[in-house]
Amino acid sequence: MPKTKHLYLIPVLSKALDILELLQNENRPLTLEAIHQHTRVSKTTVYRVLKTFVHRGYLVQAPDGTYRHVVRRRKMRFGFAGQSAEMPFSNEVTRSLSDAARTTGVELIVLDNRYDGATAVKNADELIRAGVDLIFEFNVAHEVAPVIGDRVAAAGIPLIAIDIPHPNAIFFGVDNYRVGVDAGELLARHAAEHWNSKANWMLGLDLPAAGTLVQGRVSGAFEAVRAAIPDLPAANYIRIDGRGQLESSKKVVGEFLDAHPKDRQILIAAATDSSALGAVAAARERKRTRHVAIVGQDCIEDAVAEICRADTPFIGTISHETATYGPSLMHIALELLKGQPVPPYSYVTHRVVPRTAVLEGVAG
Repeated sequence: MPKTKHLYLIPVLSKALDILELLQNENRPLTLEAIHQHTRVSKTTVYRVLKTFVHRGYLVQAPDGTYRHVVRRRKMRFGFAGQSAEMPFSNEVTRSLSDAARTTGVELIVLDNRYDGATAVKNADELIRAGVDLIFEFNVAHEVAPVIGDRVAAAGIPLIAIDIPHPNAIFFGVDNYRVGVDAGELLARHAAEHWNSKANWMLGLDLPAAGTLVQGRVSGAFEAVRAAIPDLPAANYIRIDGRGQLESSKKVVGEFLDAHPKDRQILIAAATDSSALGAVAAARERKRTRHVAIVGQDCIEDAVAEICRADTPFIGTISHETATYGPSLMHIALELLKGQPVPPYSYVTHRVVPRTAVLEGVAG
């Protein structure tokens, strides 16, 4: 090319295009150092160019600091692997996230993990193959969380884990221990008002498959009841695996009640409202609803309907405010893709919903 033609070139733009074309051709995440070595462009310029391309949506920056090219689409495309289409709380999260995606103009691919670890791994692989820009993971099986986290990180795709932590992921969900404490305080208040601050048993309908963080819901409830009813023996605090589901919880609570036919004043903290509803069903079948007091987690529609019944032992629930999940998750995702700093843990604001508040809401 004749020398005079170079007068019309913009050097910094040429360098920027060299960087973009490198990432297009490599088709894999690269570090700032690797880009500098390949292009021989100064690190300062590389850094500024990369940040500009991330801001304009041509590149994404992963949590590990690497950059990858994004195929330009009319919309960004995110993947969401939901906990289970058979779980009411999971469906509420799906609705909230889907609504937020539509509002922000993001295409959302929704898959169902079916409350199963192997399915969750397959779904993560499917979203990786689809080349999504970011993945929201709602997987209850903590034993496969490292597998999912590792595979998504290897693909250079940002990952946000909902309620159950995953390696290499931003966490979004409730403060499990704190919601447990609030549930326990609600149970202790019931014992004070109706049983002279006495209790024979404190049951935790646990969800060990979700890992120790989610088990904090039962741990917190136990601590709150211990503080309020100090004379209840440690041996009378029992954790039972309800799997977070209605039928499983109905079975194990029924077995407990059958094994203790004469016992009264039984407090039950459930890890989910579905578990709480199972405990209610077990007590009702045995005509022992007056012997138990139950608090759940999630504030799902079926739980609210049950709490409204006059004969229910379901005395309250903790709302995780699912309506806020979608907008908050979408905000975090978009900030992450812009390369903005995002806290490793983001807790939702929860709300205690005692039976009195539910009845006042219905009356209002």
